[in-house]
Amino acid sequence: MNLHDWIDELCDVLDIEAEADEGLLVDLAGITHANVHPAAGFVTSFLLGFAAGEQGAAPDAVEGLAAKAQALAESWDRPAGAPAEEDEDVDFEELADADYSDEDSLV
Repeated sequence: MNLHDWIDELCDVLDIEAEADEGLLVDLAGITHANVHPAAGFVTSFLLGFAAGEQGAAPDAVEGLAAKAQALAESWDRPAGAPAEEDEDVDFEELADADYSDEDSLV
């Protein structure tokens, strides 16, 4: 079974009439994975499908939506895998052992 067959079977199981350009989705997922976050490909594909369904988008319109998502991913300012500041782990042992008597050690 190939990806196209999987899409056909999945549409049947989900009871939806949909056409999916697997090449477009795979490319977009790869770009967002590489430029944004490892899970961004999955999320982007889901949201692209959601937007397409909500807008009743024809295949040409889906390509336009995908191009917008790709442009956003390609201009993303933080590389994949780089933690966001709020996601960075705090080393509490290091904080506990720090000498705070010197104001230069305060961050």
